Amino acid sequence: MALRTVASESTAKTPSSITEHLHEELLNSTDVEEFLDELARVSARNLSDPGDEVLCGITLLRQRMAATVASSGAAARAISQIEYRSEQSPGMAASLEQVTVHVPDVHDEARWPEYCEAVLEQGIRSVLAIPFRLEGETKATLLLYSHRTSRFEGRVLKAAEDFVRQTSLALRLAVRFAHYSETAAHLRATLESRTVIDMAVGIIMAQNRCSQQEAFELLKAASSTRNSKLHNVAAAVVNALGQGPARTHYDD
Repeated sequence: MALRTVASESTAKTPSSITEHLHEELLNSTDVEEFLDELARVSARNLSDPGDEVLCGITLLRQRMAATVASSGAAARAISQIEYRSEQSPGMAASLEQVTVHVPDVHDEARWPEYCEAVLEQGIRSVLAIPFRLEGETKATLLLYSHRTSRFEGRVLKAAEDFVRQTSLALRLAVRFAHYSETAAHLRATLESRTVIDMAVGIIMAQNRCSQQEAFELLKAASSTRNSKLHNVAAAVVNALGQGPARTHYDD
């Protein structure tokens, strides 16, 4: 895709080009995970120097949702998984406290011994964790890793914090779109389940010449007896007619 080359061009490090690229990517992404992976790649490209690569990971924590971990590549993914599995780490501290956490030399860091030992095995010597500014209980952190010590000092640290400020809006939009999409999918699933149950109740009413309430109680009793979900029992009743599974139709 042509958009993938934007960040490597001469104007890639300007705030406007980064924002435009991420907004385009947001429109083209199918889910928040895909967008996060591209955000991680853009972060790594814009914060690296020739011959001095920065690895990048992003963790996203949403209420009642499994944590999402994105990365700029395979090497970054291996380190991000260490972050994901660790109860105490720079990324977790940055996320919970909403502050930048800088580790100039992992070898000398005493706050997270298990984490530091694990990332040292991956050859990482310095880490920077910066929280994105999101809404509500949702939290996300940009994680930068380098194979040399003191990689994220002075102007580099400031540039990384500026980058997070520039990209926080795009990430907020991505999370909001994901929430709307998941809510719509949940509603659709609920309506489809309700349709199957209503059809099964109608079939039982016709077969047993009983009331709607009596038919529903028979369906519930069958669900309990079979130790199966009500929706699954209802689907079996509908499918038994040989007309295929029930479908809920939506107007375009």
